Formats: sequence, structure tokens, C-alpha cells
Amino acid sequence: MSIMKKLSSLIIACSLALAGAALAQQPVEQQSPSKGKRAPEKARAPQAQPKPNAAKPETSAPKQQRGVTKERGATNQPGATKERGATNEPGAGKGKKAPEKQESATAPETNVSGQREAPTPRGKQQAQERKGMKTPAPNAKTQPKATPATAGAKATPAPPAPASPAGQPNAQANAGAKAKKPDSQKVQQIKSQHANFRAQPKPQQVPAVTFDQNRRIERSEQWQGQQYEVFRSYHPEWHDQGWYHSHYNRVELIGGGYYFWNNGYWFPAWGYSPSAQYYAYDGPIYVGHRAEPPDKVIADVQAVLQEMGYYRGEVDGLLGPLTREALTAYQTDNGLTTTAAIDQPTLDSLGMG
Repeated sequence: MSIMKKLSSLIIACSLALAGAALAQQPVEQQSPSKGKRAPEKARAPQAQPKPNAAKPETSAPKQQRGVTKERGATNQPGATKERGATNEPGAGKGKKAPEKQESATAPETNVSGQREAPTPRGKQQAQERKGMKTPAPNAKTQPKATPATAGAKATPAPPAPASPAGQPNAQANAGAKAKKPDSQKVQQIKSQHANFRAQPKPQQVPAVTFDQNRRIERSEQWQGQQYEVFRSYHPEWHDQGWYHSHYNRVELIGGGYYFWNNGYWFPAWGYSPSAQYYAYDGPIYVGHRAEPPDKVIADVQAVLQEMGYYRGEVDGLLGPLTREALTAYQTDNGLTTTAAIDQPTLDSLGMG
């Protein structure tokens, strides 16, 4: 009878022990959320520790420890995730990531096993951007720097310079010779060398002009100023020797044709001698009030323009196309009226007036 009582007491004690163990497990199981309910997510609590159950009996310590490992997101917990940024609460979101904006770009991350990880390239990039540093895109192509040849729009070629009415050969010789002034000593030296200069007719090199009573000097009506009046009013006239001698006191044979002198200018004396009518230019030639022969003055002008780089022809004392082209270039560069002739402003500018 006493044995039966002892067995009964032992059975009762075991039952109580088992009941206590069952009671110890009940709070742990209640902590897990029911299906279909999600616990609120916490912003970046990678090392959050679960609250200990203070009311658990000592006999349930081993089972309580197992519950703790499950709460930390161990791999044997159903629905646990290894994504960075997931909360450590059991069953929280089942794999949901925490917002990336709440991540610290400089702080090292912690994986599910509690180990610290190195910052990701994205984290480094965000850290540099916060510090004001620019990070080049990984696949960005380096653009070549613009060179002076390729900067902006394509270069537009300059329009060609207008051709001179007297011809083309001296156009290249005139390049780079703008606004030049002759050397006064050189001018005096040239004039002394041509003191006895006499021009010779060269109809093969410098063709002669023909008489045209209706001819007027081209564009002379546009030349403003009293010094150009003689060019505006000039027109060729045909007279005999008696008429010229009765109107002008000086008529001379110069370079194959007769010229008469009047008030600083030499003019062709058309009709004076039909056998001597070679004129390279039909118009007034200004020589000043000293009445120097026109061929000598033309030779002086040719030599000075040649010295300055405007004239590349021969110093022959004939006012042909090459000489007139050089005069046009010099007049243009020095702001003179482009008469293509030897006029008073041009001769004064050359220091020969």
C-alpha cells in the first residue's frame, strides 16, 4: 500500500513538472505573430536584442534559449531572411528590406550572423556625393576636349577680295603691305637716280590705248573734292599742232606720244602728230607745279611702290595696267580715293608732291 502511494506521488510530481514545462513554453509561442499579421518594422536596428522573459521558471531555461535563437533570425526559423536591412524581430516582413535612405553610407553593415561587412560601392558613392564629391559614372565615355579647330561651328572662309580693275598680277604682291609709308630718304634717292630718265614705248608689253572722244574716266563722278575735278571733267580732244601751241606753251614728245602741260597736269595731245600717238593711259597725270616730265614722275612712283612691295613690274615710266593696279592697292590701304592714277593726294602721300 505504501508503494502505491509512492508511485502515485511520483506520477503526480512528474505531471506537475510536465505541466510546468508546458507553461514555460507557452509565452514563447505567443510571441510569434499569427499568420496574416505583420509586426511593425523598425528603422535600422541591426543589433536589437529581444526582451528577456523575466517570468519564466528556471526549469524552462534550455527551451527558452532555443526561443532566443529563433528571435535573432537564425537560419532554422521559418520565413527568416538574410537581406541586409531586414529587422531582427521574428517574422517581421518575411524578407522585406528596410528603406535604403535610412542606411548610413559610412557605417559598416551587419549581416544576419552578426559579422560586420565592408561598405558597398553604392554606400561609398552616396558618401562621396554627400561630401560634395563627383563620382564619374562607371560606363561614361570621356568626351574629347574641344580643340581650337573644332570648337564651335565650322570656320567660314573669308570672302575673296574684289579684283582690281587694272588686272591681277600684283594682287599677291600687295598682301601684308597695308598702311605702309615710304621712307623719305629712299624717295629722295630714287628721284635723284631718275633725274635723266626717259621712257621708251613698249606696245608689246604695255598696249597703247586708242582715241575715243566720248570716253570718260570710269567712276570719276563719285570722286569727291576739288583735287579730283580735273578727272571728272576730262574728255579726249583731237587737235592739230597749231591749236595746241595757241592754247598751251609747253608740248613735248614723251615715251612715244605728245603731251601738253596745264596747271600741274600732263595730258595726251591727241592729233598733234599722227605718227607719235603711243599712250599707255588716256587721262591726266599729276606731277606738281614744277612741271617735271610725266615719264620721270611715273618712274619715281613705280620705284617707290616697288620698294614697298606694291609693284612687281619693270620701272619703265609707262602708266600701264600693272602700275595702275599697284596705285589702287596703295590708295586703298592708305584711305585715299581709288583713282588708279597719279593724282595730287597720292603723290603727296608718297612724299613727291
